[in-house]
Amino acid sequence: QLQLVESGGGLVQPGGSLRLSCAYSGFPSENYAIGWFRQAPGKEREGVSSISSVDGSTNYALAVKGRFTISRDNAKNTVYLQMNSLKPDDTAVYYCAAGYGSLFLILTPPPLDIRRFGSWGQGTQVTVSS
Repeated sequence: QLQLVESGGGLVQPGGSLRLSCAYSGFPSENYAIGWFRQAPGKEREGVSSISSVDGSTNYALAVKGRFTISRDNAKNTVYLQMNSLKPDDTAVYYCAAGYGSLFLILTPPPLDIRRFGSWGQGTQVTVSS
């Protein structure tokens, strides 16, 4: 059974940094992507970044490009989201999600479309405030 567990959220001042972790297990396919999504109060859930298992390609939302970096440690079955230069607008619950199957052989770089990701973690709160 596929499981995703996020950690690393917290309270940080504007301009600060946080690193989120997503530990995963039980993938039924070797072709998959893991994405980070976020949902702020009163707003729809949106894609932040994703990484492909096929070729390691990455994708970023325009709002975070240049500030956030997604990476993976295959030995630890963990995907990270390094968030730098954080802004109050980055405040949200951050979710790790996975999409898998043969479609992800051709979806490179991986999508940020929430509909492509069917398995979700429980979320971790990130608050950027002084």
